[in-house]
Amino acid sequence: MIFAVLIPLLFACFVPIISKIKHKVHTGFFVFVIPFMIFLYFIRFVGTGFSPIRDTYNWIPSLGINFDFYLDGLSLLFVLLISGIGTLVVLYSVYYLDTSERLGQFYVYLLMFMTAMLGVVLSDNVFVLYVFWELTSISSFLLIGYWHFNERSRYGALKSMLITIFGGLSMFAGFILLTVITGTTSIQGMIEQKDIILDSTYLPLALGFILLGAFTKSAQFPFHIWLPDAMEAPTPVSAYLHSATMVKAGLFLVARFSPVFSGYEWFFIVVSSFGIVTLCWGSYMAVRQTDLKAILAFSTISQLGMIMAMLGFGTKVAVFAAVFHILNHATFKGSLFMVAGIIDHETGTRDIRKLGGLISFMPITATLALLGTFSMAGVPLPFLNGFYSKELFFESTLNLNEGMNGVTNFLVQIVPYLAVFGSIFTFVYSVYFFFGVFTGKKNLDKLPKKPHEAPVGMLLSPIVLVLGVITIGLFPNLVNGSFLAHAAQSVNHAFEYKNIQFWHGFTTPLLMSLIVVGIGVILYLTRTKWDAVYRLLPGNWSFNKVYNVILQTIDTYSNKVTNAYMNGSVRTYMAIILGTTFIVTLVFLLVTDGVTINYDNLADITILEISVVLIITIAALGTIFSNNKLAAILILGVVGYGVAILFVIYRAPDLALTQLVIETVTVALFLLCFYHLPQLRKRTESIRTKSINASVAIGFGALMSLIAISAHSSNWFDTISDYFLETALSIGGGTNVVNVILVDMRGLDTLFEITVLGIAALAIYSLIKLKKNEEAD
Repeated sequence: MIFAVLIPLLFACFVPIISKIKHKVHTGFFVFVIPFMIFLYFIRFVGTGFSPIRDTYNWIPSLGINFDFYLDGLSLLFVLLISGIGTLVVLYSVYYLDTSERLGQFYVYLLMFMTAMLGVVLSDNVFVLYVFWELTSISSFLLIGYWHFNERSRYGALKSMLITIFGGLSMFAGFILLTVITGTTSIQGMIEQKDIILDSTYLPLALGFILLGAFTKSAQFPFHIWLPDAMEAPTPVSAYLHSATMVKAGLFLVARFSPVFSGYEWFFIVVSSFGIVTLCWGSYMAVRQTDLKAILAFSTISQLGMIMAMLGFGTKVAVFAAVFHILNHATFKGSLFMVAGIIDHETGTRDIRKLGGLISFMPITATLALLGTFSMAGVPLPFLNGFYSKELFFESTLNLNEGMNGVTNFLVQIVPYLAVFGSIFTFVYSVYFFFGVFTGKKNLDKLPKKPHEAPVGMLLSPIVLVLGVITIGLFPNLVNGSFLAHAAQSVNHAFEYKNIQFWHGFTTPLLMSLIVVGIGVILYLTRTKWDAVYRLLPGNWSFNKVYNVILQTIDTYSNKVTNAYMNGSVRTYMAIILGTTFIVTLVFLLVTDGVTINYDNLADITILEISVVLIITIAALGTIFSNNKLAAILILGVVGYGVAILFVIYRAPDLALTQLVIETVTVALFLLCFYHLPQLRKRTESIRTKSINASVAIGFGALMSLIAISAHSSNWFDTISDYFLETALSIGGGTNVVNVILVDMRGLDTLFEITVLGIAALAIYSLIKLKKNEEAD
């Protein structure tokens, strides 16, 4: 499976080369093959006899961090959505994005994101999952900010990255706690030890950290504010990230860890509460929007809240409804985003106030929008898949398990009413989207372009998705036993397969649907009458304002702190760095009992060593008090040559020769450089400055001496020198152990050190040449 995960990232390396011929063949046609191949590879696992598959590839086994990929029903559902809708999005982008765009960058970012999402849903190792999780944030940041010349694009990209990465770091802390509790980094291993986790005192903290990561990624209230601003991305990005993939990563995380936390009552309270509030708030706010993609953004927020609430319910019906709606939402919402892009592409605007009567100009697009919006609204028609999962959602709200907590019992009573409330506004924004665009008065004079039907290539992807809406609606059990049931069983192991039926008689869920449709029609027809309600709620309140104030405050105070020490003084920088190192290291040594002084097994000290050390000490002090720069360099050279003599005395000729060569070259270079610098001036620092300098120098020198003595006196680990002595000849083919270490055992380190020195030399040479050219000009 690792090849299937990494192939988009590997192919992305060749996209910049392929994009050079974009004026002959659109780059998207080449990229299209990658997600399509991944889809074909994984579709073969769909079937009633499917059982989980595990692949392991070593990465850092000493830390328990390996590429452990686990394919079960839940991950298979997401993989097929990522690759299947990814294929359609790439095809759609071929006709949506002109060849004058930076196609190479766009498809590199898209493929990077595809790899990240595949890694998230297939990883069984929590730390590998975290790596891919943060890669989704980075790649989505690049995709949302693709039109970086637009200020709103940059703002939306930064907001999405800050919020989701903040949640990702929180999730990482939760993973660390679970690893400490269970002693394993495997998610399946943690599920097997769920009883240990539920009995742990760290349980509330671990749950809170992980849910914070899930809520920020899946735009749950109040972290939803990044999603509407992310609509500044190109429409193919919106159709991919915000309907089927990135925003559902948080849902996947909650679903994956549900077997662990579902037995904890606060899991139900927190997840259900945030989910149902997000459903109501997102649907309510969607109705007030005037931009088509903004309407779809808030509708996505509301739909994500509904799925999150069902995962929080945790019952068999709710879990099945959740995974069913994940599939349904991807089909109708992906098609609607593409429809919004078509309208923008063919009319020049997404402002619903300027649109109207487009059904006569764009009949195919209107038909796609009708089926997509009505499915999203949950209209009770047998050929719309959205109705089935909405009906199951209502049923799940009526069969919640009461608990020992009073908050739980209150939620059990109020959730059905909130579900109906949120669904009413879902119906309103759905019909508002369709009828506001395709019916009513034509406003051709307000449109930047004369409307006309989109080309077949642009219509093909939404047609496929709408066909999915109809097919699942007419034959829901086609994907049930062979597909959805496996996903539901991965989340709730007690799930039992049942047929999906359209007609169950006049049940309470059907009555709830009829109430939604009835009140929704009334609210839509009278929308202008109650539109003033938005001036009261939210009124001037806005979580965006809170975000902006927090960001501005952080920026202001960080500038003050930074300007306090970034004053251009190298002395200040070194004092801060060395002082901080001294304090942190010394405190750590004292707290961990790391200070050890042992006089055993020491060599005898003769007058020769004492004499050399005294010479080195006197020379070091001489550099401080010397007023002549050349003399100071020569005196400093005595320190280096004295160290070389110590190496000779302690029978380390290789080190002595190396020290002599380096010291000679260094002294020569210093002499050449300092010859062209001004003479040293008499030092006029204040007593305070001199005291600080002396404290930093003495303190840091004493710390290094203490570390050296403690390292020599401690024996916490087996010495590695025995390994070098034993294997130098067999591995490196030499008896000179030091040379073998440098050339063979840490040859890559040496190679990179040489590379760094070479780059530095080239940089210095370039600066010198640049300076000469400026002087010549």
